[in-house]
Amino acid sequence: MADRTVGSQGSRVAGGQLADGNARGNFSTDVADRSQEWRRLLAELVGTFALTFVAAGGAVLGVAFAGSVGRVAAVVAPALLVMAMIYTVGDVSGAHFNPAVTLAFAVRRDFPWGRVPGYWAAQVAGAVIAAGLLRAMFGTVGHLGATLPHGGAVRSLVMEALLTWLLVTVILGTAEGHKLVGHNAAIASGGYIALAGLFASPVSGASMNPARSLGPDVVGAGISSYWIYLVGPGVGALAAVALAAGLHGGPSSAERRAAQG
Repeated sequence: MADRTVGSQGSRVAGGQLADGNARGNFSTDVADRSQEWRRLLAELVGTFALTFVAAGGAVLGVAFAGSVGRVAAVVAPALLVMAMIYTVGDVSGAHFNPAVTLAFAVRRDFPWGRVPGYWAAQVAGAVIAAGLLRAMFGTVGHLGATLPHGGAVRSLVMEALLTWLLVTVILGTAEGHKLVGHNAAIASGGYIALAGLFASPVSGASMNPARSLGPDVVGAGISSYWIYLVGPGVGALAAVALAAGLHGGPSSAERRAAQG
């Protein structure tokens, strides 16, 4: 009886130690997961801040300093910035920098829907901070670099949808899971952004990015056409997901595992 009592006590002690160890392990894992998620959100905020600062800043500086930044430079600079930031933080957050891209990855089941609100919030915050800094430095010169529907509402809406459709198609075809990493993704994405801006910016501004367009509007550009830059990229992103399913099929199991980060 004594042996059985000692044995049962030992089992309880061992079980308690095991449970305590599991609890500590789970707590450490939770802390690590939260820390990693904050890094992802910081990367998205910084990346979208940099993209908006460069994209909107080109238009602002071109007016503030009498044509010092031409149209070609203004559309190529953001493309180069995107390439650089994909190399810099692609392995941290996936380098979305664009709510339409995040939407596409989520709809394609490459990216967890639970992370989408956080990514969108970080992207919008980065764009608003960038536009706010431009306003603090230069006032509302050049409409703070807001994207404008020079070609009219309907044509600009169609252009933004088509441009985003092709952009997201390129991204889904070169990304690894939900992440824009590696030489192919950076060069393909940056190259397409430059190409789209070179021929389409006179029509719609070639934004393809709801966050980049929202930033200047929020801090006082006074533009009432933001809906074009929300609806157009959203429709384009969904169309790209449908095309990707036809071209590549559904996401692989490896992509789904990668999406869990």
